Amino acid sequence: MRTPLIAGNWKLFKTITESLAMVNELKPLVADVKDVEIVIAPVFTSLASVAEAAKGSAIKVSAQDCFWEEEGAFTGEVSSKLLLDAGCNYVILGHSERRSYFGDTDEVVNKKARACVSAALNAIICVGETLEEREENATFTVVGKQLGEALAGFTSSDFAKIIIAYEPIWAIGTGKTATAEQAQEVHEYIRSFLTILVGRETANSVRILYGGSVKPENISGLMECPDIDGALVGGASLNPASFGRLVNFGRRD
Repeated sequence: MRTPLIAGNWKLFKTITESLAMVNELKPLVADVKDVEIVIAPVFTSLASVAEAAKGSAIKVSAQDCFWEEEGAFTGEVSSKLLLDAGCNYVILGHSERRSYFGDTDEVVNKKARACVSAALNAIICVGETLEEREENATFTVVGKQLGEALAGFTSSDFAKIIIAYEPIWAIGTGKTATAEQAQEVHEYIRSFLTILVGRETANSVRILYGGSVKPENISGLMECPDIDGALVGGASLNPASFGRLVNFGRRD
């Protein structure tokens, strides 16, 4: 019912030349994949070049952020209109690094998500707790607040363009990964939250990704969980061989 999605967030890595080399190496590795949606998120300067290189393949392109206004006197920002023009299909919003380093609040994430959905871009909305919050048994409280504020004002039909990514902050770039059981528990909570918000049918159609030190070695166990529909991958997406294996759920040749 829900097509799995594996998204690679390249963060602040790779020049245009390096990005194109990555795409060209990745294409043959995923050429036979028919049942998984493949998304890569390069830096802004590489988006148009990567989108052009990915044409005719199964690979789709995402931006790593988006401003909420379409145009205007907003120096340094990039709008949904510009991302569409560059060939994007997706936008990652509310990543923990955006929240921590650049002050993106749940309200800001909501405004950005509204702009993306209005422009027919798919919004990958990230939520997740810190290690301190998990140790205080506040995971559901934190994630519920983030979801409630980030999704405020959306209708059921809008959720066709919304994807949720659960990324426990304590597992990002640390080598620590939530166990499949820990991840499934939160994914199940997110789906129950969405059920209350927009109804069971819509909630069951929304894809929920896991992000946090996802590697070829642990992807299979995660993907066996009933409410985990894919992964938002960081470091392991920077290498075509490892990302190709992730798209194939960790299977070896």
